[in-house]
Amino acid sequence: MSIIETEATLHEAHRDNHTHRDVNGGWLRPAVFGAMDGLVSNLALMTGVAGGSVSHQTIVITGLAGLAAGAFSMAAGEYTSVASQRELVQAELDVERRELRKHPIDEMEELAALYVARGVEPSLAREVAMQLSRDPEQALEIHAREELGIDPDDLPSPTVAAISSFGSFALGALLPVLPYLLGATALWPAVLLALVGLFACGALVARVTARSWWYSGLRQLVLGGAAAALTYGLGALFGAAV
Repeated sequence: MSIIETEATLHEAHRDNHTHRDVNGGWLRPAVFGAMDGLVSNLALMTGVAGGSVSHQTIVITGLAGLAAGAFSMAAGEYTSVASQRELVQAELDVERRELRKHPIDEMEELAALYVARGVEPSLAREVAMQLSRDPEQALEIHAREELGIDPDDLPSPTVAAISSFGSFALGALLPVLPYLLGATALWPAVLLALVGLFACGALVARVTARSWWYSGLRQLVLGGAAAALTYGLGALFGAAV
């Protein structure tokens, strides 16, 4: 076993061995889960219709309609949700901004108390709070981070959320329709491609979890396949009844 001999080597070793996964998921999490949502929902919709013994043209139309409806619904929902969240954050920031302007001493004492609660000595906490409070914008950012748990300079964009949700859902929903668009007339190629896509999405999810890629892939494959099988059975049942 090698021994770390110098301080520089220690810092380098620590840096190389002290990395973390992106626990927020970054772009990967919403993209993968959006695609997975589109894939599972459209696959289940198409297999449910196919269970009713309809023509393959009807299945294609159903799949395309499900793709469009789901993608637009996801985009609208994400835009409204993120915009509302952003407006709420902005309102809270306005409240904090007014408090900093009207009661700067009280806000500084509040910040110092937060640091004391985290184990900083009172005199040092007061000095740090005093220095940070000299710049109003910096003070607002610090208070927002400490009290609200947000970064005022890194608020989510409703437009970006809507576009990414639309694109990822549409991409996932396209997979079960694609074989029909390429000339297939049976259901099994669509199901096979969708199951492969489910496994791939599940494997990608492993990048933001502690699970192995094969476990995540198989789990999503089983869940998506079960949803498709259930809706196919319901479609066959209702189709026979009608």
